[in-house]
Amino acid sequence: MAPSNPKDATESSSLIAPGTKAPEFTLPFAPNQALSLNELRGKPVILAFYPADWSPTCGDQIGLYNEVLPEFQKFGAELLGISVDGPWSHKAFVEDRKLRFRLLSDFEPKGAVARKYGVYRAADGITERALFVIDKDGVVAWSYLSPIRVNPGAEGILDALEKLAQQEGYDQTKIAS
Repeated sequence: MAPSNPKDATESSSLIAPGTKAPEFTLPFAPNQALSLNELRGKPVILAFYPADWSPTCGDQIGLYNEVLPEFQKFGAELLGISVDGPWSHKAFVEDRKLRFRLLSDFEPKGAVARKYGVYRAADGITERALFVIDKDGVVAWSYLSPIRVNPGAEGILDALEKLAQQEGYDQTKIAS
């Protein structure tokens, strides 16, 4: 179960903190198809780093985000899942779970993007379970590091998107229409 009140994880020595320019990347989301963070400039972006496609907690977390996706989209936000699984694993996982958002493969060089965000677990060869909300200008607005075995839920993301919407002075109901 997710913590009832997730706090910012900025106390972590390696997790990049709010106010930091989000490191740029280009990663595959399917065989022979890639996406750059820069392509999404102008809208909020949610990065959900997770350890592995087929693990039970990750499956629950990604499934929850698929269900909550319309709530994220009310803020005009783009959700991206990121793990060190390869694009073929992601393709199978997306099809099996009927996901409506992209999973990016931080496979080779393994964990290179996760390292930039301070969320790579080198000893385990996987990413931490970490969340980032990036504003329309490419700056980290919120970050959270969850215990590896705990689904962080969506409340923290939704709270961060709400605060971002208030700061940027836009009405989420206009975005959703």
